[in-house]
Amino acid sequence: MAFQILLNIGLAFIWMLLRNEYTMIEFALGYIVGLALLYVLRRFLHFDFYFRRVIAVFKLLILFLYKLILSNVDMIKIVLSPKMDIQPGIIAVPTKLRTDWEVTLLANLISLTPGTLTMNFSENGRTLYVHSIHVPDKEEAIKEIHDSFEKAIMEVTH
Repeated sequence: MAFQILLNIGLAFIWMLLRNEYTMIEFALGYIVGLALLYVLRRFLHFDFYFRRVIAVFKLLILFLYKLILSNVDMIKIVLSPKMDIQPGIIAVPTKLRTDWEVTLLANLISLTPGTLTMNFSENGRTLYVHSIHVPDKEEAIKEIHDSFEKAIMEVTH
């Protein structure tokens, strides 16, 4: 992946040299042309197109911001309601993530959203114990973590 990024930047500089214009606009245009060239050549050189991961990182960031806003709205509803109608609970979330880095990222994303906190890991590090302020259905909460954060992390890292 690093080789592809350097190759793409090199193609952008070559584009600027051939056009004999040294501006950021020309660099960006050369970068886009380089992206298109690498995308076409990916079948012939047998490599995974690196920009797919860049897009996946942006998707993960947007997903996190979306979940952050939703959880803040939920916390505001809980705090401002006259009656505390919550069902706090601890759920065990098994994960399919392979590396410690991926599991740590998942735990941090869960803990950074208000109302949830990753408390502990299992011995093998593949199950997270998450405390949530309102868990009406534990299976649905586990499914939501799998379908959102875990899936987005797997898109970035695999």
